[in-house]
Amino acid sequence: MHALAALLPTHETWFEESSAGHDWGFFFSPLPLALVAVMVVVTVAWRAVATRLPSPELRVLAPIGRLTPWIPRLLGIHLGVALLALAATGAFLTPAIDELDSVAGTALLLAEAGLGIWLVSGYRVRPAAAMVLTFGPVLALVSSPVALLECANLAAVAAFLVIVPPGADRHGAVEPSADAVRWGLFAMRIGVGVALIALAFTEKFTNPALATKTLEDYPALNVFDLVGIPMSTDTFIVVAGSVELLFGLLVISGALPQVAVLVAAVPFNATLILFGQTELVGHLPVYGVFLALLAYGSDPATARWVSWLPSRRTSEAIGAATGRVSVEATA
Repeated sequence: MHALAALLPTHETWFEESSAGHDWGFFFSPLPLALVAVMVVVTVAWRAVATRLPSPELRVLAPIGRLTPWIPRLLGIHLGVALLALAATGAFLTPAIDELDSVAGTALLLAEAGLGIWLVSGYRVRPAAAMVLTFGPVLALVSSPVALLECANLAAVAAFLVIVPPGADRHGAVEPSADAVRWGLFAMRIGVGVALIALAFTEKFTNPALATKTLEDYPALNVFDLVGIPMSTDTFIVVAGSVELLFGLLVISGALPQVAVLVAAVPFNATLILFGQTELVGHLPVYGVFLALLAYGSDPATARWVSWLPSRRTSEAIGAATGRVSVEATA
């Protein structure tokens, strides 16, 4: 199982000190550019194949689709527990930011814990989720703008809960409109996909020094070495980054969500053996997203919505609606 951890989004900055600067020269070399192109082609082919297959693609998972009314409630719990656990360990939004010793830092951690409790409670979750989104600019000040991209998975869950909050009755069950679910899933896919793609670049493609240090400290990550396949460290870093990039692209595509989630769940869970609690806490929002994609993708009534993309007609309708609101407001 340790070996499976090699080809997944392992967050090196959660366990290693990040090296200063980024080596874009490493990325702009033949192998990384070639593999990135391959991953893009694979994603396009994946989505094309999905249009020719039934939806849901795995009918045997249909019972999971019965969870859809409670997915917003479960996502709120995932996000809330993650925020609470991060605050308890002195980390702000990510295990990598854990040196907040000032009064302002303590206030941030208290706010983080408070929002975590609010989300877990399930009471009027939409305002709490909106407040989580406001942590974005704060994170940029505490760390860097790049950290916003790396933590987009948290924003993804929060955005979904703003669009599709849980209900007040039946333990949070809700029957939202088709448009709300489509937009919520789209926002969630974009957020998680951006986070995975950003990490592929910031921790592998443009930071080979950090990736090399991680491999030195955790040699079990190198699956090829364990099975006796010789591969240089640089080549392995490129392969691992490419796989992480592919996961991000597949999540954004939303195509064949049942298969995509089941495949991604294997390496995501394998790292728990190696990295334990820190990995569990950091990945809690992602686990919630995987559950949401799997549930909505297993319900025949919502399966097609998981891969929905806004069309030009949708954009024009939104623009027209916005215009009507503006006219009414000034009338």
